[in-house]
Amino acid sequence: MTNTLTPLIKNRTFVLLFAASIFAVTGFSMFLTTTTWYVITDFNLPSLLGIVLIAITVPRLVMMAYGGVLADNYKKSTIMFGTNLIQAVLLLIITLFVWNNAMSFVLLLVFAGLFGMLDAFFGPASTSLLPKIVERPQLQKANAYFQGVDQLSFIMGPVLAGATMEVAGVSASFFLAFILVSLSAVIIFPPLIREAAVENKVNQSPITNLKEGFNYVRGSNFLLIGMLILITLNFFIFGTLHVAMPLLVDIHGGSPINLSYMEMCLSIGMVFGTLVLGRYIIAEKGKMSLYGLLATVIFYIIFSFMDHLMLLPLMLLFIGFAMSFVFIPFFTAAQEITENRLMGRVMSLIFLAMNGFDPIAYALVSGLNSIGVPLQFILFGFGSIGLIITTTIFVKAREFQRIVT
Repeated sequence: MTNTLTPLIKNRTFVLLFAASIFAVTGFSMFLTTTTWYVITDFNLPSLLGIVLIAITVPRLVMMAYGGVLADNYKKSTIMFGTNLIQAVLLLIITLFVWNNAMSFVLLLVFAGLFGMLDAFFGPASTSLLPKIVERPQLQKANAYFQGVDQLSFIMGPVLAGATMEVAGVSASFFLAFILVSLSAVIIFPPLIREAAVENKVNQSPITNLKEGFNYVRGSNFLLIGMLILITLNFFIFGTLHVAMPLLVDIHGGSPINLSYMEMCLSIGMVFGTLVLGRYIIAEKGKMSLYGLLATVIFYIIFSFMDHLMLLPLMLLFIGFAMSFVFIPFFTAAQEITENRLMGRVMSLIFLAMNGFDPIAYALVSGLNSIGVPLQFILFGFGSIGLIITTTIFVKAREFQRIVT
């Protein structure tokens, strides 16, 4: 059966989605890196960096569940195209404001919130489209490649942003992000994507659609445990790193290039992990997610003790590698066990659980640091709590570890 499958590289729709993701994620990561550095240097407000990240994530989280409802009821390629198009317009407006020195901190918060809100529609649509365009035996490989290209894009984004800001300034970095997101919109233009018809034929209200998705997830012990693992990963590790990396660079007297190195190493580690997962199919995906979380937490605690700009990126490489073994196996298993007509809602709820606590992590790290708590002590505290939760899941969730898909 495996020999009759069309190779992913010959799957036209997958390749287009793959290419569009490169440009979209690179543009988003450039926006994120440029915005964080702009707040720290031009506004000279490093203590308010968490507020900016909250402005990006909270509207995104509020709209995330509804984004899943849309993904189940409309063509996913149409949703992705519209999202990219509006994001490109926003980036062009931001570029003009920064270029003319007309940007205020409040206005930046508004633009950041709108940009993040739009991503709530793109994520569930793109993730739930994968099971429609590839065969089930190819899902883990497709997810690994898809996540791998996302991480490569997160490598390219900070590097491009850092280099562009060094040479041409912040406004040029925002403009390059605009070009990349625009290219993504062109590639994902719906007539170019061969997407099957919408499978959710049930005529019911958005609220009822949303409740159906909640009830489906609530009835699955595997999905609930997996979502708890993702919450632990993103709240205690990934969310805190988003705030910690630029703050660590600032504390140690680094430049935008140092920030790019740190973000690049985290992404390179993830890419290595996705390459391994793209080659070797894992049957016990629940167990692998849990082992991946344990390794990530241990590396993160070691990271909290380091205080040199040359050593921090190296440990981020290991953290990124371990993180890949958390979310890719679980994402694949969730796609394999979920009905296609509910895929958008289930994936949006997974994204919501994964990112819903990030704003709290941003606020806690920024708040504790602003009142004088050493950043390394904050990171050690988050890592220690994450290790306790991970150990508890190991002891309690035996059935989760035995599930084979």
